Amino acid sequence: MTDADIATDIDIEALRERALTTLTTARDRTTLLTSCVEEPELLAQVSPLMSPLVWDLAHIGNQEELWLLRAVGGRDAIRPDIDGLYDAFEHPRSERPSLPLLPPEEARQYAAEVRGRVTDVLESTAFHGSRLTAMGFAFGMVAQHEQQHDETMLITHQLRTGPQALTAPDPEPVPLFTGPTEVLVPGGPFTMGTSTEPWALDNERPAHRREVESFYIDTTPVTNGAYLAFIEDGGYDDPRWWTKEGWAHIRRNSVTAPLFWRREAGQWLRRRFGVTEAVPLDEPVVHVCWYEADAYARWAGRRLPTEAEWEKAARHDPTGDRSMRYPWGDADPAPEHANLGQRHLRPAPAGSYPAGESPLGVRQLIGDVWEWTSSDFLPYPGFRAFPYKEYSEVFFGPEYKVLRGGSFAVDEVACRGTFRNWDYPIRRQIFSGFRTARSGAV
Repeated sequence: MTDADIATDIDIEALRERALTTLTTARDRTTLLTSCVEEPELLAQVSPLMSPLVWDLAHIGNQEELWLLRAVGGRDAIRPDIDGLYDAFEHPRSERPSLPLLPPEEARQYAAEVRGRVTDVLESTAFHGSRLTAMGFAFGMVAQHEQQHDETMLITHQLRTGPQALTAPDPEPVPLFTGPTEVLVPGGPFTMGTSTEPWALDNERPAHRREVESFYIDTTPVTNGAYLAFIEDGGYDDPRWWTKEGWAHIRRNSVTAPLFWRREAGQWLRRRFGVTEAVPLDEPVVHVCWYEADAYARWAGRRLPTEAEWEKAARHDPTGDRSMRYPWGDADPAPEHANLGQRHLRPAPAGSYPAGESPLGVRQLIGDVWEWTSSDFLPYPGFRAFPYKEYSEVFFGPEYKVLRGGSFAVDEVACRGTFRNWDYPIRRQIFSGFRTARSGAV
């Protein structure tokens, strides 16, 4: 199946079932993230960068009410009085703890009432006609929105300083990866973005041709062990490797290692969801900002890949002129393909998931860690904001850098070969890592 085939010949009942499954999966995760701590922690703000968990909980319900009950279903509003309270653009995160938020139990009841009515709307919605309902887009958008907030809430759990509240099995151990350290991606045109993926968001659209020169890209994300070599070589003390802004940032904030790392008794330790452990050398490094990723790449004599290079490495099928949905092909992600969906609370060792590698042999492009690219967050040619400009359009510009590929905290509904994430280059609380690239010729 090609990208152009995806939006055709869809069984309506199967699509309805997919919408219900993805909404249910998201709500189950929301429940887990908001039921594993006591009420005072739901109300607390662990960082000015994050909302109290109870704000996220009610915001999820409010967005579902706005888009699925009112916009799609044409139903009367349940709580129009709280629309402004849970408008993310009206109230920055730093202000949210002081707002008259719904208490935890009321927020849970509100979200549950909305979901009950949404289930009725889903049963009666025709998946054609308006752009909002075609192919179930609105339901996919709301499920993605909830999963994105679930990832944000997981970040809050990582930032909290209390005892361990979440558990999950570790990824399967794998032998030390001994394959090639880099892969050559041949130059030439490829199709970037999508015009037909049913639940793709506006910034992923439209599909368009891009020309990319030949380049080499790391086979796996940069590991903790490799990053530790940068630290021990004085990388944080040498301005040669840093942009002017990056050097000023790390000096001003005394940044000397990835977030949550510390050196104790001659050993590097990290704190991960309430547990202190030795830094695992074979895992992809996580919790580094763009400035740190860029500095490491310069120190290594390389660079960060552009967003177009990353997507070509992830989607291009060299046996034909087509772009696949994922590195492994067009099939939806399965556990053997990638570390997604909070199945684990850490990245898998470098070299994991051979079934998920690209045709050229690049591994772990999906899942494990978000990967910084060198690119600013900009619209594609022909971009049109939909269904509201505040999702993407207001963020376009040089202030934000693009991340690709998802992380262990991302659900598959919010992760595709075309999916684009973005953040300020100083952000480290996110589950961000990177891989490097270099220019090359066939």
